[in-house]
Amino acid sequence: MSRLSRRTLIKTGAAGAATLLLPKKSRAAAKTLRIIQWNHFVPGYDKWFNNTYVKEWGQKNDTEVIVDNIGIPAINSTAAAEVAARKGHDLFLFLWPKPVYEEDVIDHGEIYQECEKKYGKPINLAIKSTYNPKTKKYFGFSDSFVPDPINFRTDLWGEVGVKPDSWDEIRRGGKKIKDKTGIPVGIGLSAEIDTSMAMRAIMYAFGSHEQDESGNLTLNSKNTLETLKFVKAMYQETEIDEVLAWDASSNNRAMLAGKSSLVLNAISITREAENKNLTVDGKPIGDVIGLAKAAKGPVRRMGLEHVMDCYVIWKFAQNIEGAKKFLVDYVGNFHKGFEASEFYNFPCFPKQVPDLKQALQNDPKGKPAGKYAVLADAEEWATNVGYPGYANAAIDELYSSWVLNTMFAQVATGAAQPEGALKEAEEKAKRIWAKWKERKLL
Repeated sequence: MSRLSRRTLIKTGAAGAATLLLPKKSRAAAKTLRIIQWNHFVPGYDKWFNNTYVKEWGQKNDTEVIVDNIGIPAINSTAAAEVAARKGHDLFLFLWPKPVYEEDVIDHGEIYQECEKKYGKPINLAIKSTYNPKTKKYFGFSDSFVPDPINFRTDLWGEVGVKPDSWDEIRRGGKKIKDKTGIPVGIGLSAEIDTSMAMRAIMYAFGSHEQDESGNLTLNSKNTLETLKFVKAMYQETEIDEVLAWDASSNNRAMLAGKSSLVLNAISITREAENKNLTVDGKPIGDVIGLAKAAKGPVRRMGLEHVMDCYVIWKFAQNIEGAKKFLVDYVGNFHKGFEASEFYNFPCFPKQVPDLKQALQNDPKGKPAGKYAVLADAEEWATNVGYPGYANAAIDELYSSWVLNTMFAQVATGAAQPEGALKEAEEKAKRIWAKWKERKLL
């Protein structure tokens, strides 16, 4: 040091200072977690999840989180491609139970156990949608569900003096409105998920089921025949042919355009009306769209969940442990997700949103005030696909192949008689049940 000149020390110090001022390359995260999700119907949720939550979680867990969003029609085909290739995302979100992939996924039981230890018990709807009592395996994990209330035009229904509280009232009031204004009821009869949900909601309310509590096929019954006859009458008296070619968002568009008096859908309809200030004939359409519980039938009041979030972790996922931790942590932060979805996603672990009823009652956007409070007891009237049993592989295939949708559409349009259409659907169902029993998943 004694031989270093003052000039050398100054030059060395300057170089060191320059080095400190140079931008540092950020260190690459040690791990990667790939997640596939749908394009949420409430855009604010994707903005929060993709741009805020996953980034915060990634920083805390030294993980680069990559989220890919896809549309609903691409979910099944994308999942099938990943399973065939044995390569894909670490976390895959379905909007309905997918027990047909039970052999391709891990057992998600320990995720439920960890969440229950930290956050309390999950609702029964989550278990019925992700557990196989035959194999004792959890083929998925559900963080949330979405209620499927009745969306109806309060002005139109008020004018005819009918409340859409039961299926009989929907048929009666819907006919009066259509006869008076030409505006039809909008319940789909096509190969898409909203039709699948609506037909099952009517079936369950009429005491008809695809299976019993033990998973035995029970489709062919007097109650199913009565349901078919009712749907035919409702279609012919209250609807128009457009519903035979609807997709999953057609009912949203019809209601927001003032072209339907009533649809079955989540609150994505009312939220879009509010957030985009949509009008019909110069008036805010959201102000005259009311919400009601699932309709009563001759046997019970019951509807399906509109969306059942079912995450799966493939056996071939690259970051299984990271995916597990992500789900546990996400449930721990679910209140923020509830808020970001504008109350669209309801918790499967209720203690995470202890103020749910108050939040719905005090929603600042809904008109009239308290509009969303009707959803507070949604857990009591929302059930799983496959009620009164579990969502099993046979139910999944029946649901995904649109067997019941086709049956109802054929009868509604007069292309088939109720007895013949039911017999044909039952034969298809028998083959499906036999297939999955042979594979010992049912």
